[in-house]
Amino acid sequence: MKVITGNPGTGKHTIAKLVSEKLGLDMIDINRVAVEQGLFKKNNGVLDVDVSKLKKIIDKKISEKSILVGHLAPYVVSSKNVEMSIILRKSPYKLQSIYKKRNYAKKKSLENLGSEILGITYYDAVHQFGQKKTFQIDTSTRTISSTVKKAESVFRGTGTNEDKVDWLQLVLKKEDMRKFFPY
Repeated sequence: MKVITGNPGTGKHTIAKLVSEKLGLDMIDINRVAVEQGLFKKNNGVLDVDVSKLKKIIDKKISEKSILVGHLAPYVVSSKNVEMSIILRKSPYKLQSIYKKRNYAKKKSLENLGSEILGITYYDAVHQFGQKKTFQIDTSTRTISSTVKKAESVFRGTGTNEDKVDWLQLVLKKEDMRKFFPY
């Protein structure tokens, strides 16, 4: 199975849909499965997911011909089932405007921006799937088409992991730590 994950707003669903069509894979949307199974609960305006129940359901749905998409991927699938994983990354400055358009609450925006800046999803994916199975793609300036081509090459085994993402250094250089981490 192949995985596309990343923080909200990085392009996961758009890219996964196009890649799954090109490679003839069944796309499994983690969020859709969680909603269909009623595994979301509201908690202080945030939706919490029962990850252990979701993991059991996902395990039954996946196969070699699957592409799993969603920001919860590192937490709901075991490494033995993953052939390759891609973490889509995007500049926090670009994500900020995406979250504003989506009308995210300030707290939710800051949590997601902080996660992207610190590389939490990337770290968790490497920890769960292994360094050799985990690739980053920076979608900040890539077109959808070039991102799809890059993802296809990774999944075909011909892609390289040349996208080095370090948003923390960018934020420090711009002296914007308080902007993204005000508390």
